[in-house]
Amino acid sequence: MRMEPINRISEKGLLVWRIYGVFQTLIAVVIGIGASVINYFIGNFIWLYIVVGVVILLMAYFLIYLFPKVRWMRWRYEVREQEIELQHGLFVVKRTLVPMVRVQHVDTEQGPILRKYDLASITISTAATNHIIPALLTAEADELRGRISVLARVAEDDV
Repeated sequence: MRMEPINRISEKGLLVWRIYGVFQTLIAVVIGIGASVINYFIGNFIWLYIVVGVVILLMAYFLIYLFPKVRWMRWRYEVREQEIELQHGLFVVKRTLVPMVRVQHVDTEQGPILRKYDLASITISTAATNHIIPALLTAEADELRGRISVLARVAEDDV
């Protein structure tokens, strides 16, 4: 098996994914408060409050700390002359090779949170699917988009 790709996404991406985890946990807190209010009026089962609290604490731990850390550690990519290799996954590590001759276009994307941390994501489109490299520094994303675009054109000209 080949060596894993050498490039990592920005460490700021870890912070952004933790912020997303905070938002997801806040949604769970609101749902938990709703369930607790309903429980108060319906049956007032003490065990339900404990279950809601434990579930929210576990979600906070997994979504804010553990999953972003593992996701960041596993995310790697490498752009070569003939192909782009991506490696990512939380529980199952997926490695993908995208041949340059299949690349149709490359986009960069920046939402409000990514923009605040000077990050962008690259979307590599082929005829069959889209592949995303998340959380790159904006300058790095722009340079990589241009490089992939040039290599895809060269690969297309060679065929």
